[in-house]
Amino acid sequence: MSAPATDARTAHAAGVERLLESYRAVPPGAPVRLAKRTSNLFRSRATTDAPGLDTSGLSHVIAVDPDARTADVAGMCTYEDLVAATLPFGLAPLVVPQLKTITLGGAVTGLGIESTSFRNGLPHESVLELDILTGAGEVVTASPDEHPELFRAFPNSYGTLGYAVRLRIELAPVAPYVALTHVRFHSLAELVAAMERIVDTGRFDGVAVDFLDGVVFSADESYLCVGRQTEASGPVSDYTGQQIYYRSIQHDDGVTHDRLTAHDYLWRWDADWFWCSQAFGAQHPLVRRLWPRRFRRSRSYARLMRLERRFDFGDRIERLKGRPPRERVIQDVEVPIERCTEFLEWFLANVPIEPIWLCPLRLRGDDAWPLYPIEPRRSYVNVGFWSTVPVGATEGETNRRIERQVSELDGHKSLYSDAFYSREEFDELYGGGTHRAVKQAYDPDSRLLDLYAKAVQRR
Repeated sequence: MSAPATDARTAHAAGVERLLESYRAVPPGAPVRLAKRTSNLFRSRATTDAPGLDTSGLSHVIAVDPDARTADVAGMCTYEDLVAATLPFGLAPLVVPQLKTITLGGAVTGLGIESTSFRNGLPHESVLELDILTGAGEVVTASPDEHPELFRAFPNSYGTLGYAVRLRIELAPVAPYVALTHVRFHSLAELVAAMERIVDTGRFDGVAVDFLDGVVFSADESYLCVGRQTEASGPVSDYTGQQIYYRSIQHDDGVTHDRLTAHDYLWRWDADWFWCSQAFGAQHPLVRRLWPRRFRRSRSYARLMRLERRFDFGDRIERLKGRPPRERVIQDVEVPIERCTEFLEWFLANVPIEPIWLCPLRLRGDDAWPLYPIEPRRSYVNVGFWSTVPVGATEGETNRRIERQVSELDGHKSLYSDAFYSREEFDELYGGGTHRAVKQAYDPDSRLLDLYAKAVQRR
């Protein structure tokens, strides 16, 4: 073992001890939460005066084993730092979520997805084992063979079954460059049919596909972004400056081509938070020239959004213009691929939001994960939409309509944002019985929140 790896493991052990000390300092009966400066959750929650758990020593890569193609990673390590540690070895996690501030622990307990998910599934499927701080104040190692019930229930538990302290994950070889083909469609049905063919065969025009996602701008303008890894060097694009990635996709007909470094491909969406930077004026050419490049990243926009929510700037502006306040519709849903066209047509007819992100998904393994029970060996499409709409007659009216439509199409919704399900609906959709049984075993005194209380009741 190298000296840096030894030092990292020593630092990690000290970080775990600080975490346990902070757990013991939480008063009995007070909720146990993490003390985090950043979050990729988009739902408000009740405030508390109780001290949070000290995670300051759990934000690093512990070790990379290039021969075994694995990495040991602290739970609060961001994917930005993880990728920086693995790319020098020509390796990357099997699925790298789109935003740099997403943590590995967060992507596993809260799910994550990206353009390799059509062949590599979800981030938790490449976890070999993980150490979890349970509600009982113990750190246990969970794997398919050790504490398997906790291992299987942990994905989509959002900290209600414990917090990931260390994760050992698989890594995959990655070439230095990604060659992109952007394919224009004038019909949603044609786009979804082409996506399904690629998912089923792993090929486009006879060439193996490594990355696949898409963007819908309207019913007659949509694109698939097909990527393949390549060793061949050549000119590359840069979307951290004046150019904007999602705008580069658009063209009148046929296909266009692009090339990025592997690093820049992984973070192609981060510089403009997909397209949400537009809400802050960051896509205006003059503003963009004045906006420092180091602040063109999802972390900056998330901070601005939290300030907007804190001071209610958006609704104040709407009132000054004589318009009603806005409802946040920030969601990702998984719809079976054979129902995707139907969902997109319904969405475009009923929800005034565009663009829309598409990311195909197929579980890597043959077993379902009980708290997010999408079916193995079945293809889904993640549909992401992040904006606001005028408020309706009832709280969360548009979000509730989307929830009903997704359920009617046998889909699922991620829980990082607002949810409005009844307790009965929620238990049916998100493995309520399994969650309660595992929680009773590993959090018998209910020091951690219940999943329904956290995801729906915003506690």
